[in-house]
Parts: sequence; C-alpha cells; structure tokens
Amino acid sequence: MPLQTSNIHKIILAVLSVIVLIVGVMTFLSPAAVFPDSSWGFQVLQKMQAGGGFNLLFKPNAADLSKTHSEFLTWWSPGQYLAPYLFISLFKLNLGQAAAVTSAVFTLSGIFGFYSFFKKAGFGQLIAAISVALIACQQAFIIPYIFYNGGEVLIFGFAGWFLYGCTAINKTDWKLLVFLLLSGCFGFCCKSSFLWMYGAGCIYLWIKLSRGQYDIVQWIKKGIWIGIPAIASLSLIYILYLSKGENPASSGMGIKLTWQTFSFPLASPLLAGLSIDDMAGGLIYHDDLTILNPFWSLVTVITSAIFSVILVINIARHAPDKNYALLVIVFYSVSVIFFSYNFLRQANISYEARHLRLIGLLITPGLVYLVSRSQLIYKAAFVFICFVIGFLSFRYFVPGFRQNKLFNARGTTGLAQIAADQQSLNYLMDLDRKNNNAIFVFIQPDLGLEIKNNRIITVDPMDAVQVSSKDYYDNFTYKGHAGPLYIFMPSNYSGVRSDILTHCFPDYQDFKMEQLSPDYVLYSAK
Repeated sequence: MPLQTSNIHKIILAVLSVIVLIVGVMTFLSPAAVFPDSSWGFQVLQKMQAGGGFNLLFKPNAADLSKTHSEFLTWWSPGQYLAPYLFISLFKLNLGQAAAVTSAVFTLSGIFGFYSFFKKAGFGQLIAAISVALIACQQAFIIPYIFYNGGEVLIFGFAGWFLYGCTAINKTDWKLLVFLLLSGCFGFCCKSSFLWMYGAGCIYLWIKLSRGQYDIVQWIKKGIWIGIPAIASLSLIYILYLSKGENPASSGMGIKLTWQTFSFPLASPLLAGLSIDDMAGGLIYHDDLTILNPFWSLVTVITSAIFSVILVINIARHAPDKNYALLVIVFYSVSVIFFSYNFLRQANISYEARHLRLIGLLITPGLVYLVSRSQLIYKAAFVFICFVIGFLSFRYFVPGFRQNKLFNARGTTGLAQIAADQQSLNYLMDLDRKNNNAIFVFIQPDLGLEIKNNRIITVDPMDAVQVSSKDYYDNFTYKGHAGPLYIFMPSNYSGVRSDILTHCFPDYQDFKMEQLSPDYVLYSAK
C-alpha cells in the first residue's frame, strides 16, 4: 500500500501526458482552427517566409491600392508564429500541423512546469499532481486543440517554469541576473501580457531576498541586483519591439468606472481557477449567447470577487510554505492593480478570465491543499465541482474537434477554416492561382492565409451597430485601383452590409455577385 500511494502522483502525470499526446496526434492529423490574434501572426510569418522583414505585416495602401505598405506588428507577441515556424523549419510541416505540435509541446511543458513549481512551493507530490489534474480538466487547457490560440498556450508552457525559478532563487548572484534577463525576453516572446507577471516576479524576488533585513541599504542593494537585469530586459523589449507600434495597453478610451472594473480582477481566482467564466459562457465579454443575463452576470462577478479575496487570505494564512503565501499575495495584488487600471481607462483588453489565468493556476495547489484538510462533505463537493468542470470541457472538445475534422474547410495551410465552406474555399484558391495582381477582401484574418499569390485586405465584420455607423467607411475606405477585386462574405451580408463593403472601394464599379455556395457569396469588380 505505501508503494502504491507513493506512485499515485506518477500515475496522474503519466495519464495526463498520454492524454496530451493522444489529443496532440489527433490534432496533428486533423489540425485545429485558429483564433484571429494568431491569424495575424501567421500572416506575418507567411510574408517573412516570402522574404519580408521580421514581424512586418504587408497590406495594400488605403490611400492608393496600387501601393503596398508595411507595419511592424506590435499588437501581439511574435512567439505565436515563431514557435510553429521552428517546427515548420525542422520537420517541413504545414501551418496546421506545426500549430498542433506547438500546442502539444507547450502543454506538456506547462504540466511539468507547474508540477515542479507546486512541489518547489512546498506542496507534496500528490497535492501537486492533483492540482495539475484540476488544471487539465478546464476548458482553457483543451482550447488549443480546437482553436490554436498562440500566446495563451505558449505562456502556459513557460509560466510554471518562470514561477519555479522565482521560487528556487534564494540569493543574489549571476544566476539571478541571467534568470531575470532571459525570462523577461522569452516570456514576452510567448505573450506580451507576460510583462505584468514579470513585474510581479521582480517584486516578489525583491521582497523575498530582502525579508528579515532591517537595513534600508540592504534592501536597496537587493533592488539593484534585480533592477539591472529587469531594466535591461525591458529596454530590449521596448527598443526592439514595443516602441515600433501600438499594443492593447498603449491607448485607452477615457475613464469609465463600473462595478466590474475592480470586481472582475478581484474575482480572478474563482473565475479562472474554477472556470466560472468559461462555464457561464463569458460573464462580461462573450462571442456567443451567454447563460446569465447582465444583472446575474454582475452578481456572479461580485460574489466571486468576495469569495476570491476570502480564498486568497486563507491560502496565504494556511499555506505550508511562507514563500508561496508571499507569491500568491504579490501576484494577486499586482494583477488586480494592473487590470483594474487598464479596465478603468478602457484599454483594449476584454473582460475575459483568460487574461488572468495565471492567478487561477497559481492558487490551485493552495485550494487543493485547503480542501485536503477540510471535512468530508467539502471534499465531496470539491470533487463534484471538478467533475462538472471536466465534463463541460469534454463536451466542448468533442463537438469542436468533430466539426474541425469532418465539416470545416481546409486549404493549403492545413488549418480548419470556420469562415468558409470547402466549395467556396476551393473557388477562392483557384482564383488565387489564376491571378497575381488581384486583391482579396475578407472579414476574417484566417481566410487570408490561404491566399498565396495575391494581396489581401481584412476588414472588421459588421454587426447591427456597425451597419448604421459612419465610422466603418472612415476605417475601411480604400481608394485607387489595382487589378481585380474580390470581396468574400457570408450570404446574409447581401443587402445593406454588402453595399457598405462595396462602397468602401469607391474606384471600383459594376460589382458582380456570384453565389459560391448556399452560405457564401463573392462580389467582384475588374
């Protein structure tokens, strides 16, 4: 019995690894779709492969379509396409296969990274393994195998090792310098939002290494040890990347104070740690229909914020390791300050728990540890909650994978295309092969990845609000003429929305409409 008990954590890790490998192979054979953020990165990659400069996105010039201009893509970090590019270069894979390998590699890295961190943070092997299993039950864990989400899966693969490093370093020496210099650059490459995590890690290290010393000079010396490599890393990131364009946090739309401004970041331990935001279909921000109406969504967020604060206090009070308690407090506090500030000034950051997922990951072993010490009824309730989370994630994965494998269109990239059917995509790729000076217009960035020989324009999709807005013309009017123009759109755009799109190209007249399939149409002008 003791031998069997001591091997439980190994069994859990082995089972999780096998599941990831199986799902990874399934996705390799039938690659996932791709989130819009990563689609933009893949557009950059294709231009780089064709000889373009690093991280440059090439587009037709809005003032004169006969010209092309480039912009440095600072809105998203480059790791989302550089990691797949590594596997493309090594194994001659297509884009979809490379994305599948990237997801599997970084998922496995995340499993063992967080397991190692949890052990280093003072938790036993079984608690650490159960915590990783709880993480694997969540929808966020399985999303990359339905939609490649780039930075999300990359930062999951790296964050555990970063936290492990923060926990393992106990003195100021060359290891601290190298760790902070390299982790800042690599973490940002994975996902730009890593910068707030990096800042929290630096604050944690400063407090941890200085704690117990009452001489202010010693605190200053420790701060210098941390500040020099941190400033060097941030300077490199800014000079080589961020200074060349805008990012989601670089601009805001003015101050707006609402209940969710502060309560949403405060609620992150439960919204992300127990997948409440995912299970509710998005409490504040959602693409599809949400389960709760705005009133009950707000009530859920505020209630979750209250219980999250209570949970963090109890974790910090009862954690087996004081450094882990400090880590939780520092990271939770920094995340609340960072996101509350950006929500307050309406930066381009959505109210989604995925942005605060690290807090959910960070508190997981503390939550499992508290439950392990509680009464049987609480343990049973926790197991039931985990079962519900896992069931909903399974229910999300199966139809999503089936849709990608059996129904979604596929082109030369191998990616599952959700914004076109196979008949329409085949027609578009045939047009691309027959032309070399045409312009294709899409309302989704992923379809442009299938156009190899011609230029593309991606405009925003139009909802009811945008149709009646004059801003659409201001944002998406392209003047001039440059060969054939093909505007691809869903059939339900025919009418007002198709008129708006065609009028965005005032120098093209006499548009011809072709019904490519029951669901999609093509407007063309030559």
